[in-house]
Amino acid sequence: MPARLFGTNGIREVVGQTLTAPFVTRVAAAIASVASPGPPIVVGWDGRTSSPAFSRIVSATLALAGHHVVELGLLPTPAIQYSVPWVGAQLGVIVTASHNPPEFNGLKCIASDGLEVPRATEEAIEQAVEQGVTPAAPFDQVGEIGSRADGARHYVDGIVHQVDAARIRARQFTVVLDCGNGASVPTSPALLRRLGCRVVTLNAQIDGTFPGHLSEPTEANLGDLKRAVPGVHADFGIAHDGDADRAVFVDANGRYVPGEETLALLAKESVERHPGGIVVTPVSAPQTVEDVVRAAGGEVVYTRVGSPSVTREMQVRKAVFGGEENGGLIFPNFQYARDGAMTVAAVLDLLSRRGGTLADALAGLPRYAFVKEKAPCPVELREPVLARVAAMLSEGSERVVTIDGVKVYREGGWVLLRPSGTEPLFRVFAESKDPARARALADAGLAAVRAAVAEIGGTKSG
Repeated sequence: MPARLFGTNGIREVVGQTLTAPFVTRVAAAIASVASPGPPIVVGWDGRTSSPAFSRIVSATLALAGHHVVELGLLPTPAIQYSVPWVGAQLGVIVTASHNPPEFNGLKCIASDGLEVPRATEEAIEQAVEQGVTPAAPFDQVGEIGSRADGARHYVDGIVHQVDAARIRARQFTVVLDCGNGASVPTSPALLRRLGCRVVTLNAQIDGTFPGHLSEPTEANLGDLKRAVPGVHADFGIAHDGDADRAVFVDANGRYVPGEETLALLAKESVERHPGGIVVTPVSAPQTVEDVVRAAGGEVVYTRVGSPSVTREMQVRKAVFGGEENGGLIFPNFQYARDGAMTVAAVLDLLSRRGGTLADALAGLPRYAFVKEKAPCPVELREPVLARVAAMLSEGSERVVTIDGVKVYREGGWVLLRPSGTEPLFRVFAESKDPARARALADAGLAAVRAAVAEIGGTKSG
């Protein structure tokens, strides 16, 4: 069997170690080998230091294999996904590592409909990499490399048409936008201005070293935003991750709004506007989502973690909304992709329609304590560690769910452990109405992972 290269959301590796010019060339050649002749392939990238160079390798390799290439340049991942069907491409290749630390980069592939390619396509690419496939066109069949500079404007236009722009403009919101030195710089400030907002920006210059803060928009990384929002009397603050497929918020008082609250708020809103609608979310989603969706007369469908699983299930189920608790939300009326800028527009639309503040909108949600942690685990130990922790935690549990990783329900709450598809670690999620119980469940999960890693790692090294 070929080695698995694609994780939960693309290939992500450390630049200069696994992710080298020869490696990217092999992957690009494999992509070229599975693509069909004729329609072009889109290439776009984020703001990481290595992204322009790797993108040139991808474009050149595809062209030398006989494919025409349309380069969109530096754009958010959802803007590139939105552009793939727009330009009539058969495939998109994005050079990005999303929220990973600056030493990482990666590749993800987009199908002709703008969704992430299915697992079967990833497996075909992996097999071609394993076989060392190197397609080459004769001199008179080399593909052309063109470019389009209007992707950002097309994307922003599309979002503006999804909301009541006039009503939003009438509210004259003041917002603080933290671009995180990432790919939202060409799009989110322009979107907010189009919607009549007074915009104060932080880290609004592209810099792949992420000097403002690390790329993942966690509360620990957003101290400046939390201070700036009340400091300038803004209505709320927004932060994107490195490729802007996520958005998280800070309310007017400077309180960080966890992504699970935004997920529940917009899920509830979507079902209220589409009675009986289906919401799709991963097994890691908080109980709040099911509480509010069911109360509004809707249904929740759970999937594996990762936007490819969520978006494909949304498409099959004709869901009205979907997303993950990390701020990656999906609006199917716009596109089947996690979309940070569309999330921002949806929140502005909701507040302009309801009146009141972001804190007011969130006040009615059921409250649970939700804990997210990480525990290191070498990639080669993922499967045996998962089997071991499943055995350790299942004993004495009320219910066990194995849609993705292992989720065990115990008295007063639940804990989920699953290996990351993009980093050498296990992600641990725990929830309870009692914060102390949520913390205890998370600690039990962390202890189980650490014990399993020590036990299995010691056995393998011995």
